[in-house]
Amino acid sequence: SNMAATGNAEETQLQEMEEEAGMEREMDSDEEEGMGIENSDDEEDDSSEDDKENEAEIQRLEEQLSINAFDYNCHVDLIKLLRQEGELPPLRKARQKMSELFPLTEEIWLDWLKDEIRLTEEELNREKVYELFEMAVKDYICPEIWLEYAQYSIGGMGLPGGMEKVRSIFERALTAVGLHMTKGATVWEAYREFENVILATVQPPPGSVPTCEQQELLNAQLERIHTLFRRQLAIPLMDMEGTYAEYEEWSDQGVSDTVSQKYKRALQQMEKSKPYEETLMAAEPPKLAEYQTYIDYEQMEGDPARIQIIFERALAENCLVPDMWAKYTKYLDRQLKIKDLVLSSHDRAVRNCPWTMGLWKNYLLALERHGADHQTISDIFEKALNAGFIQATDYVNIWEAYLDYLRRRVDFSKESSRELEELRWTCGLESGDPSCTIMQVWAKIEALHCKNIQKARELWDSIMTKGNAKFANMWLEYYNLERSYGDALHCRKALHRAVQCTADYPEHVCEVLLTFERVEGSLEDWDAAVQKTEIRLNRVNEQRAKVAEKEAHLVRQEEEKTEQRRRAKADKKNQKKGQKGSRPGEKRKAEDEDNEDEWGEESEQPPKRHRGEGNHGSFRGGGAEEFMETESGLFGRRAPPCRRQEPPGAKRGQQIAPDTVRKTQEDNPEQRKDDCSVFISNLAFSMEDPEKRLKELFESCGPVQSVRPVYAAKGFRGYCYVQFEGKTSVPEALKMDRREVDGRPMFVSPCVDKNKNPDFKVFKYNTNLEKHKIFISGLPFSCTKEQLEELCKDQGTIKDIRLVTNRSGKPKGLAYVEFEDEAQASQAVLKLDGTVLQEHTLSVAISNPPRRNAADKPDFSRPMGAMMPRAMVYGSRGKGRTQLSLIPRSLHRQTGAESKAENGTAPKPTGGASGDAGFEAQAKPMSNSDFAKFLLRK
Repeated sequence: SNMAATGNAEETQLQEMEEEAGMEREMDSDEEEGMGIENSDDEEDDSSEDDKENEAEIQRLEEQLSINAFDYNCHVDLIKLLRQEGELPPLRKARQKMSELFPLTEEIWLDWLKDEIRLTEEELNREKVYELFEMAVKDYICPEIWLEYAQYSIGGMGLPGGMEKVRSIFERALTAVGLHMTKGATVWEAYREFENVILATVQPPPGSVPTCEQQELLNAQLERIHTLFRRQLAIPLMDMEGTYAEYEEWSDQGVSDTVSQKYKRALQQMEKSKPYEETLMAAEPPKLAEYQTYIDYEQMEGDPARIQIIFERALAENCLVPDMWAKYTKYLDRQLKIKDLVLSSHDRAVRNCPWTMGLWKNYLLALERHGADHQTISDIFEKALNAGFIQATDYVNIWEAYLDYLRRRVDFSKESSRELEELRWTCGLESGDPSCTIMQVWAKIEALHCKNIQKARELWDSIMTKGNAKFANMWLEYYNLERSYGDALHCRKALHRAVQCTADYPEHVCEVLLTFERVEGSLEDWDAAVQKTEIRLNRVNEQRAKVAEKEAHLVRQEEEKTEQRRRAKADKKNQKKGQKGSRPGEKRKAEDEDNEDEWGEESEQPPKRHRGEGNHGSFRGGGAEEFMETESGLFGRRAPPCRRQEPPGAKRGQQIAPDTVRKTQEDNPEQRKDDCSVFISNLAFSMEDPEKRLKELFESCGPVQSVRPVYAAKGFRGYCYVQFEGKTSVPEALKMDRREVDGRPMFVSPCVDKNKNPDFKVFKYNTNLEKHKIFISGLPFSCTKEQLEELCKDQGTIKDIRLVTNRSGKPKGLAYVEFEDEAQASQAVLKLDGTVLQEHTLSVAISNPPRRNAADKPDFSRPMGAMMPRAMVYGSRGKGRTQLSLIPRSLHRQTGAESKAENGTAPKPTGGASGDAGFEAQAKPMSNSDFAKFLLRK
């Protein structure tokens, strides 16, 4: 009767456990059903329209996947929609397709498992779910999936072998995630809880005396729980002090010294690892740097199991980082060498990063290392070829790795074998190798292993006919093959052909031929070699001379065209001047009109520059020439000295107070401190009171000594100089570069005299490959920084966003987004490329800006003096602008031939008095009326 009672109690307990195992799933089901029913009355009218929209979207996603099956986001969206629709057969099919191509995340797996568990409860077929769980635990290390697996297996404990299956799954879970410092304890506790429930079923009823069998069962179950406690306490886990206290309370026998010693050692280990865990908890995903530091620490400690678990944890959050997979598989290959573990890790690596050739190559080597059959290795090689490598050389490298494997299979002691024929056949398949690397290896194999030098020569003939005969290194490779496995006759023949055909380094090939004949040839051979090399080198030198002469002729032609354009422009200006009146007032007016053409023309684009044209200004007057370089190129724009500057609102011809004139004439290098100043450009011409406005803008950078806007006849020219009281304000001011002012980006550049610093460059943005930054094109013009940040924030930590605009502030539909590291940027490219934003399909790539053109640089490949004669010096705005001096000609100091005006007729020479007067006039500012009186006296 006691046995019967015990049996009934055990059966009741098992039923309770199975019910508990199903309760959570029922609750989830009820919640989901409730969510579906909620507000159904309010949404009845819209449901049919939503269904139609969903069906259309599902059809679109399926079509897109039929075109590109490797679109990860498309798979995710399709599964999400099908789950909403409740279409279970197509949902299962969509999940299976995605699982074949990609490892699935924890969230996707848990949703899939819960859906399948609900289905199998109706079908009473648990094996399908067990198979699904086995697939799920292989993708990434995930304690939650292991707990779900164990929980589900408990529901089948009443079936034959159910108890053993539950314990087997728990043991596998402990092996996989039991060492997880932060989440491993939950698996241990779940296992102990399960064994405690079993303990309750084997305990005899109160007051009864257990039989020998019952006592044995009871002791065995108690020992299981003791063993679990002892195993857990020997492992460093967070909050392990609580587990130790629980064991002390549970154990009737107390805690043995052995267990206490192991616990103390584990506690010390946990304290050493705790800072790394705390750093991980505080860091933002994906925590690549923090994980790398942790991995380095564990590798120094040297515990293989702990190294493996930290690698797995890092890869769960950085699954798209090929370098991390490469480090992990390398460690497994060299240290653990456990076949199943090594091969499964290589398989996961290439599923996560299929575009990385190195991972496929290492996978092939690992398969060969662990004795995989030939068909398996061939299948993996075929998958690698279809993986979609980024570079063409990757395909050549993977072919080389596979051919190396095929070559190692061949027994060359046999004259012929199936393996040798397969190697030859495979070598002949690859056709995308312009440098014929594979054919070269094949030729060496034929010559060395097969003793078939004739076949090797045929292969080299084929290599040379594919456009490689002009390269010296290819001929020398063939020559070395003949030296090793051929004869002197073929060596000589190869070198003679090399001398005839080589185009890149003919001198080197000639030297090799002469050296060969010096060592092995007869006198006749030597004479023939000398004659051949002399003829060839003479012909080469003639060809080089012709090329040089042609280049020089092209340069001369370009210079002549430039000179003709300059003369035509000058003649046109002279004709215009000849048509103007000769009265002083009219002359002054004409000069003003020319001045307006020079300085008043409103243009937001930099002046076009032709090849061979310089950028140096040619203004004369009290101020030295000044040159500024901005991102749009090198300019020498500045207001002409000794000319009245008209502030905004001033009418032409209106007299201006002398202090205003003086104020605008303070801009000269003697009074200005370049190291305390910045150059501001690209401002709106319509800006009101730019001096006051800019002073307010830049006061936050430091005390502003002066603001010098540049005006012309039509008003403000859109640029100015801001001088601070101290040098420390300049870096702060430069940070305001491209800040939007009146709807336009304001350019802020250092103020540098280009005469003293001709090589100075200002270009804010990098032109090299930036792996931590992505480039987005195809954006709608209405896109804002906030919208872009919302789009990209899920991919990682965003450090900076830059929307590209033109000089007027209008968007170009381009943007740069800078992430914290390369892994985040790579993930963003994979997730965002092809995304649709406001009906615009975005293109996303790693930032690799084009280099600046030579014409944008301040110096050309040839010096300026070689490009044009001395007379061809254009003004600061380039060719095609009036270069009239802004000082009356009578005030110029005459300096011989150089005193001629660059456009128009030179004035007649004047006496020394006028020269002195001109010199004095430069030192003292004069108004228009002063100039007129001075001219009338002349």
